[in-house]
Amino acid sequence: MPTAPEVATHVPLAETAHPAVGAATSLLGAYTPGARFLGTPTRTILAQGTHSEVPHDERPLHRRVAATLGAAQAAGHDAPMVIGAVPFDQTAPSALTVPATVRTAPPLPADPLIALPADPPAATHWDIRPVPAPEVYGAGVAAAVERMWRGEFSKVVLARTLELTTPETLDIPALLQRLARRDPSGYTFALPTAPGRTLLGASPELLVTRRGQRVVANPLAGSIPRSDDLAEDVRRAAALLESAKDLHEHAVVVDAVHRALAPYCTGLDVPVRPTLVRTAAMWHLSTTVTATLASPDTSALELACALHPTPAVCGTPTDTARQVITDTEPFDRGFFTGMVGWGDASGDGEWVVTIRCAEAEERALRLYAGAGIVAASDPGAETAETGAKFRTFLSAVGAEL
Repeated sequence: MPTAPEVATHVPLAETAHPAVGAATSLLGAYTPGARFLGTPTRTILAQGTHSEVPHDERPLHRRVAATLGAAQAAGHDAPMVIGAVPFDQTAPSALTVPATVRTAPPLPADPLIALPADPPAATHWDIRPVPAPEVYGAGVAAAVERMWRGEFSKVVLARTLELTTPETLDIPALLQRLARRDPSGYTFALPTAPGRTLLGASPELLVTRRGQRVVANPLAGSIPRSDDLAEDVRRAAALLESAKDLHEHAVVVDAVHRALAPYCTGLDVPVRPTLVRTAAMWHLSTTVTATLASPDTSALELACALHPTPAVCGTPTDTARQVITDTEPFDRGFFTGMVGWGDASGDGEWVVTIRCAEAEERALRLYAGAGIVAASDPGAETAETGAKFRTFLSAVGAEL
């Protein structure tokens, strides 16, 4: 009889002893398209309007953000915060804004009302087009595995998309409600990235957070789909903890995170073995890395930029993996596998890996899912894994493959 696997939970950095019932869910309910919503294990944020936008120029992103926040303070903004999204390609324009107003509340899991179910999705006809087709994706995985056996590189993350269209106008606030209530302990977001376009998601993966001198990163790599049968679900979780292929994939990512943080931090604590994080659809191998910041001048965003992209979303060596992604994926990732989050003028902030996400327009959704490919990968299994990762959004809109 297998024992229940150890499950890591996200512990808020700041807790409220007696949070007001309804405080977080009221912000969730107040969201309207064009606003910026971010729910994390430490807080719930609803930001509206635009005080200033972070410019796109040749300066490093963290310096542009610091300058924008400084200018907002000089203009009389009491406590400016930047919130938004950064693309997979850090040289591309970001979608980061200092909002005109920001309302905050305790995290969603601290609000008992989050347990109330969201309204089910309305009956809608969805036209679903996979890009690339599953068999083409599998062939790309097989080609990457063959190159790895030749020693060209050791890992690449390959993604595929689903393009969903409907004759009905999307109800984005209702979709956000279903995402947040399905996995309230993760990172739920709805952020405008262009006129008429919203980046929506429910990511399980913290890239990095900084509060004062305390730094936390939580890389995830190595996954298996959940099962509706409890015994089978536990068996899969226990098997993931013993999977040589997934443990290797996870170790590569943790090592990269360790090396990226080392120049900025002291007292790095990296557990020897991973634990597990669960979402409604997946089990993930998880390692919580903690450290002490060496210099107060290093912001959470600077740390995030030093980490991004980790092998969990790109591969290793990074430059080779990027080229394989460019040559294999027939689409631009945009903000998928980038990062979303917030940062303030003191340098504190939370930045999250942009996975389990979609880009929404008036009558269309583009869903993204990726899998880490190593030499032991099986094309059929990796295709199935991406299919399982699509379930987060497919269930939220009432669509099926």
